[in-house]
Amino acid sequence: MNIILFGPPGAGKGTQAEILVRERGLVQLSTGDMLRSAIAAGSELGMQAKAIMDAGELVSDDIMIGMIAERMEGADCAGGVILDGFPRTVAQAQALDAMFADKGISLDSVIEIAVDETALFARIEKRAAETGGARSDDNAEVLKARLKVYHENTAPVLPYYKDKGQLVSIDGMQTVEEVSSQIASCLDSVA
Repeated sequence: MNIILFGPPGAGKGTQAEILVRERGLVQLSTGDMLRSAIAAGSELGMQAKAIMDAGELVSDDIMIGMIAERMEGADCAGGVILDGFPRTVAQAQALDAMFADKGISLDSVIEIAVDETALFARIEKRAAETGGARSDDNAEVLKARLKVYHENTAPVLPYYKDKGQLVSIDGMQTVEEVSSQIASCLDSVA
């Protein structure tokens, strides 16, 4: 089962991805982690990405799709993956669809964790208090900037998947357990 998780920063995507990894044996694919790993491994795609990043530019969609395709060939991904943080643009979503089609892979569900953004600030403050400020991005100013980026870049991808009939919206203002239960019901209905 291959799924994409969407939602603004602080919506609970990471928490829900951890639950899906634990309960369903899916592999969470983080494009940031994949980039760092490919660079550390010295792979061809990693070296291309490093050169681009060292020049202060964004890694192209082709390279990112190539890294995802390469990573999905790993034996640990045979049971399915969770994409979190990708795609961030409609062009990336279209390229991802093409890669899946080329590999004969299905995208089983696209799940949006919808939240009241005002409540996100309280969540971030709570998380910062619980972790002793372990995450440098757990503050209101950073959240404002990240929400702006989310609305300008990532949120426009949602209609793309909605038009394809793949988008399911989950109320992220519920408890972690309730959100997890709704996601499980969604995934069980497409399995």
